[in-house]
Amino acid sequence: MALKIGFDAKRYFFNNSGLGNYSRSSVSLLSKYYPEDDYVLFSPKHTDNYHTLLAKNNSMAYPTAGKLKKVPSLWRSYGMSEDINKNNIQIYHGLSNEIPYDILKASCKSVVTIHDLIFVHMPHLYKPFDRFIYKKKYRDSCNKADKVIAISRQTHDDLVNIWNVPTEKIDVVYQGCNSIFYDMASDEHKENVRLKYNLPREYILSVGTIEERKNLGLTLKAMKEGNIDMPLVACGRQTPYTDELKKYVSENNMTSKVLFIHNVDFEDLPAIYQMANVSVYASKYEGFGIPIIESLNSHTPMITSKGGVFSETGGDACIYIDNSSVEEMIDALNRAINDTPLRKEMISKGLDYVKRFADEEVAKNIHAVYEKLY
Repeated sequence: MALKIGFDAKRYFFNNSGLGNYSRSSVSLLSKYYPEDDYVLFSPKHTDNYHTLLAKNNSMAYPTAGKLKKVPSLWRSYGMSEDINKNNIQIYHGLSNEIPYDILKASCKSVVTIHDLIFVHMPHLYKPFDRFIYKKKYRDSCNKADKVIAISRQTHDDLVNIWNVPTEKIDVVYQGCNSIFYDMASDEHKENVRLKYNLPREYILSVGTIEERKNLGLTLKAMKEGNIDMPLVACGRQTPYTDELKKYVSENNMTSKVLFIHNVDFEDLPAIYQMANVSVYASKYEGFGIPIIESLNSHTPMITSKGGVFSETGGDACIYIDNSSVEEMIDALNRAINDTPLRKEMISKGLDYVKRFADEEVAKNIHAVYEKLY
């Protein structure tokens, strides 16, 4: 049975990182592997962003109905149901933690993807008003949706244990990474990327927003206290925490050993991963941890955190450390850099483990949630 599926496409068009990448990837994979279905992207306003990614079975929907059509932010929360009905949507999928408050006025089934409850676990990182809004939107969406997709077992458990969402309402569907990480870059491309960003010949790599939660400071301390000679390349958006790290680097005479890059072109990331000796991702909390599978797909050994979601994402392919232990990070870096048999084993296990996050598998698991509703 062919379905007509609507998506909340705000993040698809207007977010360049995590939630945007998830939205674009989900729509693209479903469009490719289930071409018999029709996919309608509901956007609060017109834009040319990412329109080149739309498949033949994709169409757009904008605010046309109700009093709120000229107030996009309110339309998305309180006025979308009329447009959902006008487009004869059978399943509406909120890809980024929320569905409209008025979704029960729409004559369709609904699904919401919940990525994480970081704002609950680490409230000090969020403004009080933001925490209030997130809690209100996310909980309301979980209550009203017919099905909830959790991107990890950890998120599933949080929803059950913290918000009492019925476990039978939740399906765990892992996400994957962009398919550009599946192929090895040519030597010529790697060298062009190296020159473009002035990368060293050997380096430790960190990818992700440079914020307190990502815990990059642990790696810097390990490099200093463990006399790790290999330089660090940190790729990610700046936050105020970046200034703290740069101050630490300066005060400890590490400027020549640390390169911060805040504007990496996405298509260059696979080559940057593939040229790295090891990746580090000692985050304190994640909903999933995309950089882990990006690294494993890139044949690059990964050091990440014990506990939480990280072993779900990395399986038996990573070195896991206490993300508050400088000593464990020092030991992990030395092993990942210098132990050749261990490196080969990690790379082999990583390539095997990430098969469960392959494109077709991800699309199949999302579509299986839809099929349960029809």
